[in-house]
Amino acid sequence: MASFPVEVLFGLYLGILTGIVPALVSWAFGFVFKYVTGVTVPAFGVVVLSVAIAGVNGGLLALNDPTFTQSANQVRLSVAVIVVLMLSLYAHNAGDKMGAEFPRKLSLRRLTDRTLSTDVIELVGGRGQVAVRVSGDVGDMEGYPAVPADLRREIREWTATFPADVPVVELEGRVADRLRTEFDLADVAVTLDERARATVNAAPPLGGLSKRVPAGKRGVSVRALLPTGTARGDEIALATPDRTYRGEVLSLRSDRAAERTADVTDGGTEPAPDPAATPSLPVADGGDGRVTVAVDTGQASSLLGSTVERLSIQSRGTRREYELLSLLRRAGNRIRKVTLREGAPLAGTTIGDAALRDAYGVTVLAVRHAGRWQFAPRGSQALDAGDDLFVVGSYDAVTAFREAVA
Repeated sequence: MASFPVEVLFGLYLGILTGIVPALVSWAFGFVFKYVTGVTVPAFGVVVLSVAIAGVNGGLLALNDPTFTQSANQVRLSVAVIVVLMLSLYAHNAGDKMGAEFPRKLSLRRLTDRTLSTDVIELVGGRGQVAVRVSGDVGDMEGYPAVPADLRREIREWTATFPADVPVVELEGRVADRLRTEFDLADVAVTLDERARATVNAAPPLGGLSKRVPAGKRGVSVRALLPTGTARGDEIALATPDRTYRGEVLSLRSDRAAERTADVTDGGTEPAPDPAATPSLPVADGGDGRVTVAVDTGQASSLLGSTVERLSIQSRGTRREYELLSLLRRAGNRIRKVTLREGAPLAGTTIGDAALRDAYGVTVLAVRHAGRWQFAPRGSQALDAGDDLFVVGSYDAVTAFREAVA
């Protein structure tokens, strides 16, 4: 008969040999049960299942080698049973934990989401921001003319700052929209890498001014004294001796800009500036110039034959979103952004089922679910862990809500 230490070693070996299958079954059982029902399997059930499976394994070993049961004594079997139970309970605990943390909903978009490197994210005012720069040469879009060299150089030198808390796919869309707006591109495609370097393919503007003229309007160019800061898109009023015309600025060109871009001849005289060669300004620097404004079709002819005595900028009024924030604050309410944590009581429910107003005293203004923002969400709006919510309520209510779900 072997000594006690040898029997213990044999027991460890036997327990590991027969405990692998019970451990795998316990892990799978704990994971599936927790993931599907959200309930943890009792440890007693795991012990019974593991001992039963280990007994089957021992029986198979005995059939393969009849001397197995004859040589095994009480010490060896006891140690083997303890090892089997330890392995099974550990595997079950790991499976149960994984079932609780594993996401309930998977999508191809989440699996393929790319992220930015943390090295390029800067914290500004408590929020992450990233500076996007164009990398490499600007490519051409198939089916469009080639991008002019000057425009290609401007796009290469372009840079802008964007929020870093959005998916890369959405960030690419924002960069493309910004490029399309600033350079009036006919089409643009943007791809970002983890360093926020943008690969850009662009199509040059096609009929830039005609695209900006609204339906039922005509673009008319007149000379006027341009107030400093006038920009494309401003609403203006053109006062003539007979009447006042109102319209939207489509483009503008200052005489000062024309003088700066005019070439000086060898004789020292300045030729008249070529209007086609003078760049259109995004913002006027003041002084005389030409402005193209969109007016009603019936007013275009009369405006062309009139002299503009005064150009004034029309106010667009107070922005409604700021008025709303002021009203909420004066009423004692606060607006906060809250991110639902894993295991939060709201995860896996809807706004209507959660009854946030009755349970927490807050109202949801917007939800970012699956990377997309939904403003003024309905009660059927789903909520998952990781979703961002903008909620409004009293200070105490918002604070208690954040502590409960964030």
